[in-house]
Amino acid sequence: MKILTPFLLVTLVTTSAWASDDPFVGKWILDVERSEYPAGSCPKAMVIEMETIGHGVRYKSDAVYANGKTIHTEYTADYDGNQALVMGGRGMMLPVFLRRIDSNTVVASYTQSLQVVATSRRVISEDKRFMTVTTTSKDPSGRSVTTIGVYKKQ
Repeated sequence: MKILTPFLLVTLVTTSAWASDDPFVGKWILDVERSEYPAGSCPKAMVIEMETIGHGVRYKSDAVYANGKTIHTEYTADYDGNQALVMGGRGMMLPVFLRRIDSNTVVASYTQSLQVVATSRRVISEDKRFMTVTTTSKDPSGRSVTTIGVYKKQ
């Protein structure tokens, strides 16, 4: 037990230090003016909250659109590329796979019928105050659509 205790302490300290250094953790508010969405599709307000869970993240977002529609999304996923279920206000949504590219970049891939249907690249600015989320997906006619959401850390 005496040998195991220092090992456990080092493991806990290392894990805690890594978790507290994750620049994605925190509350992020959409800056509508700096974001780029196709006409009429930008939320009028959106908040993303992320917290460290193990070697991954617990993600929650809430968006409000001009027509009054709201969307709530949440999931818990590791940065290991394994599938995680995404839940919304009306049940299960598209599964997500997270992959950390470097300390300031994460790629989220959303799948449907085993095909990637959307990819979001999240990048934290050098000063750690902004997160830019560039999402590429297809519209109903099959054309590629790119949105750029700029979020400010609170």
